[in-house]
Amino acid sequence: MNYYSLNHKAPNTSFKHAVIKGLAPDKGLYFPESITPLPKSFWDNFDNLSYSEIAFQAIKQFVTPEIPEEVLKTIVEETLYFDFPVVKLNDQISTLELFHGPTMAFKDVGARFMARCLGYFNKDNTNEVTVLVATSGDTGGAVANGFLGVKGVNVVILYPSGKVSDIQEMQLTTLGQNIKALEVNGTFDDCQAMVKTAFLDDTLTSKMQLTSANSINVARWLPQLFYFMFAYKQLHKQHNDIVFSVPSGNFGNVCAGMMAQKLGLPIKHFIASNNANNVVTRYLTSKLYEPKPSVQTISNAMDVGAPSNFIRIQEIYKNNFEELKTNLSSYSFSDNETRQAMLEIYNSYNYVADPHGAVGYLGCKSHLEHHPNAHCVFLETAHPTKFLDVVEEVINEKQPLPEQIQSVMGKEKASVVISTYEDLKDFLLN
Repeated sequence: MNYYSLNHKAPNTSFKHAVIKGLAPDKGLYFPESITPLPKSFWDNFDNLSYSEIAFQAIKQFVTPEIPEEVLKTIVEETLYFDFPVVKLNDQISTLELFHGPTMAFKDVGARFMARCLGYFNKDNTNEVTVLVATSGDTGGAVANGFLGVKGVNVVILYPSGKVSDIQEMQLTTLGQNIKALEVNGTFDDCQAMVKTAFLDDTLTSKMQLTSANSINVARWLPQLFYFMFAYKQLHKQHNDIVFSVPSGNFGNVCAGMMAQKLGLPIKHFIASNNANNVVTRYLTSKLYEPKPSVQTISNAMDVGAPSNFIRIQEIYKNNFEELKTNLSSYSFSDNETRQAMLEIYNSYNYVADPHGAVGYLGCKSHLEHHPNAHCVFLETAHPTKFLDVVEEVINEKQPLPEQIQSVMGKEKASVVISTYEDLKDFLLN
């Protein structure tokens, strides 16, 4: 499979090159040259396949032959060693729990998959690769865990100071080894801008090999399509009209769901559930795509004012606004509405949701007002204890810490504070 830049000013390239480079030379995101629907035989036998078998068949066309099939099977199995349960709240709403991995966030899948792909590509390479990544919350911990100890790979994570939860910060600042954390005086958008600038800085890239582990990287983004297939397998015998409400920040998750749909997964509709950072909600109303500086909310992983992956969504629909709008709705919710939703979910269903899941739940409720026959699944993208202060304040009950969280508590934080791109450049070069 070859990949092309969405800016259309760079040569087409291989999966390996797209993974290692992260961003095309013309600043564009890479996109696969073709998407071939899975054969009828796959769907006829779907219910008899394991998660690993489903994932292997779904991702195979995008990564072979550069990763041989037997190696890919091992990568998939090592990536998917935890569960992805669907929990039913009522006859109309379920939640897909994506937090059963090592850092208790949905990004564990993409980070582990990418780390293993990069490890395979780098196995005989004496040159080191530096993974440079910006995080608004969970990406950093998932990438740090996924790449920890990978031979020939150094990881540098930028995160906005004071704008991630305490547990999220501990997960990316306490591992040591080949993981370094940079605490940025600014927002996530500032962190992401620094990373993109670094990729395009010839004086830097001539001295070191940089790649990204944000969802701009095809190996981080594409495996997220697995979730939607796993949820569909659990639900399709009971429900015909399955809709997904995706808490959306950088829009990698909902975009991956649309890729699953292109592969033949019979999903009826997607909902992009936004917090106050609602550039896509406004776009679907006005046709004007106007990124704005991000604002801080209690669902911090979605505090993105310029979602990178939305251009991939536009590419899937060939920039046909009307076609996109038939398949994607979007709603925006305030912090107060999010808190009320968390309390409602707890009181009505005895279920503890994190702030991001609560935004997804509100998206379900908004959609069901006009489509009462749908069954809406919201993605619970992180374990609620990763946002302990908010969750315990809202539901007024102490929450036990899972083992994955306990393992980082009490460890010594190690980070370097930076303010400008020049600070980042100096750190990387020295």
